[in-house]
Amino acid sequence: MRVGLMGFGKTGRAVSSMLLQSRKANLQWVMRRSRALEHRSAPEFLGIDSNEPGRIHSTSEMKAADLLDRYPVDVIVDFSSEDGINYYGREAARRGIAIVSAVSKYSEQKLRFIRLLSGATRVVHSPNITLGVNFLIVAAKVLKKIAPYVDIEIVEEHFKTKPEVSGTAKVIASNLGLGDEAIKTIRAGGIVGVHEILFGFPHQTVRLKHESIAREAFGSGILFVIDNMPQVPNGLFTVEDLMRPYFSLDDEEDTPDGGGTLWHEFLHYVEN
Repeated sequence: MRVGLMGFGKTGRAVSSMLLQSRKANLQWVMRRSRALEHRSAPEFLGIDSNEPGRIHSTSEMKAADLLDRYPVDVIVDFSSEDGINYYGREAARRGIAIVSAVSKYSEQKLRFIRLLSGATRVVHSPNITLGVNFLIVAAKVLKKIAPYVDIEIVEEHFKTKPEVSGTAKVIASNLGLGDEAIKTIRAGGIVGVHEILFGFPHQTVRLKHESIAREAFGSGILFVIDNMPQVPNGLFTVEDLMRPYFSLDDEEDTPDGGGTLWHEFLHYVEN
């Protein structure tokens, strides 16, 4: 699948490396606001042996229509900023190019724009696109459904200089019907990111925990999304929607492929 990438910061570079090493994705170009690295090759810059072009461009260099006419792609992956979708959104939707946005925060106006785009093409948006965090959220929602009156606390840990409350923690709280007051914050050292959901029962405690080790985890999430993109012409989806088929508790003989293939594929994405 031909991929275009918006954003080439620390996370964008980690995602680029994962795309370049994948057999299922072909990185056609990288678009960024800065003119630094313009016309450089992402594989060459990252030191990855790849025949994929991965040419780096700047938004001031050409309009999205020209970019997509000259370098067509099947999907655009966005790790840029809230305003990034203004650059490519309409042109991608007009061409039926799928959009995968991992931008952590959008205004209500931008969210309305995304919903509008999803009427013309497939859009997957998740503020945290890592498989682990999305698995954590789904598992927590299942447990809360089983025990709706259990005490729930959310603990997020990050590096000492991170000023604001974790956006991922707020997403977790929202999915569980909780306010931000349920979030406990820890800032220490160089912690990349830890999110823990504590379920307090009268006679037992359940803890669901996710720890970020490297930004390449976002790349694994992108590859999962690309490989599980709904085969429909349009619609708005989350990573949870794409994970749902993997959560069947039916006996293996009741699932279309015996259950084993999907499960082993899922474990492959989690472990890699």
